[in-house]
Amino acid sequence: MVCLCAFVAGVAFPAVLGQQGVEIAPRVPDAAPAAYYVDSALVLIPVHVTTPLGASVDTLKRENFRLFENDEEQALSVFAHDDAPISIGLLFDSSGSMKSKRVQVAEAAAAFLKTANKQDEFFLVEFNDRAKLVLPFTSGIQEVYSRIVSIKPFGKTALLDAVYLGIRQMKNARCLRKALVILSDGGDNWSRHGRREVENALLESDVQVYAMGIFDSDLATRHPREERDGPALLDNLALQTGGRLYTVSDIDALPAIGERISRELRSQYLLGYAPRHPPQPGKYRRVQVKLTVPQEMPPLRASYRQGYYGVER
Repeated sequence: MVCLCAFVAGVAFPAVLGQQGVEIAPRVPDAAPAAYYVDSALVLIPVHVTTPLGASVDTLKRENFRLFENDEEQALSVFAHDDAPISIGLLFDSSGSMKSKRVQVAEAAAAFLKTANKQDEFFLVEFNDRAKLVLPFTSGIQEVYSRIVSIKPFGKTALLDAVYLGIRQMKNARCLRKALVILSDGGDNWSRHGRREVENALLESDVQVYAMGIFDSDLATRHPREERDGPALLDNLALQTGGRLYTVSDIDALPAIGERISRELRSQYLLGYAPRHPPQPGKYRRVQVKLTVPQEMPPLRASYRQGYYGVER
């Protein structure tokens, strides 16, 4: 029996893998989240703004943003920057290579869940030889965590299948903001869905991808090609959605990275607009966000989805 003790924000959560004895309470936001009512034709673009040193910037206003679609400026009908709830899908790698890392990965999940808004909702997908939904949408973070610590790693890695399943499950989301968070240590070697198919599905969705990549130090020389390609695969999936891959070199740093991803998701601006020219199904629309900030501010960087495919409504 493996013992686990997750230390998050100065609070200890003693646990035993496979048991139900941990209590992880979500934080309580300072104020009730605002409600946003939008129609199905609205395009939503989460934007994360950082300084040159990578610190999040949370003081910008609507007038600091200009948004273009196919080089034509769009009028913003939604601008939000508060603690609005998020629909989050956790995609948990339970392949055989995760056996030695399960304690630290569970700690990372605890750190991520600890910073949750009480109105957030989560689902959990486990993937090894196949991807399966082990927990549909729930606001019970205790239940999510208990399922994670009871997972027993074995088999191969159907990562792309897990992302595809996560996109499908996200169609049941009730929140405007949506994200998939992947915890994995390698590339895909067992999926039925291809890389291009999954990338296109992401571009047709309004889902961001964040990933914690737990890669071995000798990955470039002693591992099969699909595992060597793992970092590039996760990085591409994240970047095209405005998310980010965090490469984990020190497995003990996983909890801090889990908390950092959660806080980054909650420091984003949400821009929404109805396109001046409704997109045709299957046609790619390029999106560009420009920042207009006072000269006394340092150069800022905006991370966001670079475009999307029109879909049938």
